[in-house]
Amino acid sequence: MARQAQERIAIMGDEAVALAVKQSNVDVIAAYPITPQTIIVERLSEYVANGELDAAFIQAESEHSALSICVGASLAGARVFTSTASQGLALMHEIVYATSSMRVPMVMAIANRSLNAPLNIHCEHGDVMPERDSGWVHLFATNVQEAYDLTFIAFKLSEHSDVQLPVSVNLDAFILTHSVEPLTPISDDDASRFLPPRQPLYSIDFDNPATFGTMALPDTYMEFKYQLKEAAERAGQVYPKVAEEYARISGRRYWYFNSYMADDADAIVLVLGSTYGTLKAAARRLRESGLKVGVIGLTMFRPFPENQLVELLKNAKSLIVMDRAYSYGGLGGPLYMETLAMLYRNGLRVPAMNVVYGLGGRDFRLDEAESVLKMALDGARRGRFDEHVIWWGVRA
Repeated sequence: MARQAQERIAIMGDEAVALAVKQSNVDVIAAYPITPQTIIVERLSEYVANGELDAAFIQAESEHSALSICVGASLAGARVFTSTASQGLALMHEIVYATSSMRVPMVMAIANRSLNAPLNIHCEHGDVMPERDSGWVHLFATNVQEAYDLTFIAFKLSEHSDVQLPVSVNLDAFILTHSVEPLTPISDDDASRFLPPRQPLYSIDFDNPATFGTMALPDTYMEFKYQLKEAAERAGQVYPKVAEEYARISGRRYWYFNSYMADDADAIVLVLGSTYGTLKAAARRLRESGLKVGVIGLTMFRPFPENQLVELLKNAKSLIVMDRAYSYGGLGGPLYMETLAMLYRNGLRVPAMNVVYGLGGRDFRLDEAESVLKMALDGARRGRFDEHVIWWGVRA
């Protein structure tokens, strides 16, 4: 069937996610408001109140309760959604692990925001990083269109029979959540074809009782966790198939990452989130001057797309990994440490350095992006970096 042409609209990131959730025909939404994701659930509550969305909207007493409600609703067979940020995600932490270990499909939007203290409501990836080892699939959007599209992909991936895992869609606080950008939505009909009503593999059934979230002693616990590990790995294998199915109705193709001029680049910068767009614009300028730089914007952080990244990085002469988070007392930012492990175990002797930037929403401008790319080029020329980790823009 031919893809229906859709009119472009101007929309904020939060509203784009809410629109995608509405078109995904969710059954249950449970949430607690926290800046800067509140607009997502505000819009969804309006859709429910005015009859545009036939779903149960539950304003919970806390984020911990909201995710707990979603777990129960999903186990009952519903398609469920929630969203949060920062301290709210931290309060969910206990249930985050229960959700994935119980193999509960759902989607959660995370408006990535800094954690206290000091109090700051602006962009940082430090809120989701404590959940990176939980067994959830974590996707990152680089712009508003991606936040919309990845929401559909997340539902399909989460409910896939070979996956059955929760998925988070991450979008940078204020930079994406509150920025108005052009978006081309898919039609409601296409959305319904891509996401027909959920058919749960396992659900609560009083006529056929089953145990969920049972206690496991040392003789069985590791087997549960091994199955979770295998499911997370399968999610990485299923993801491109789901993305390709979505491409057939949307015309937009997604991969494990976005890349710009990285195939033949001497120096590459790897990043998560909206900064990919800034680096891409800077790389375009430098390419016009004959400088061989490239940029990779990682879409799928968990499971980590090791093989695909190795293939792209195998000819690079230097790599800078940019983290909008830090592992305090560790060797650098989370993405940097993951990348170092990938390079080492695949025998890639690529000089690599970590740039920690943008914490608490500190701006990262186009001229700064050019400086980072030139720094990567200098590392490629010299075959080394003098420092392992630098904090970009910290005032003396």
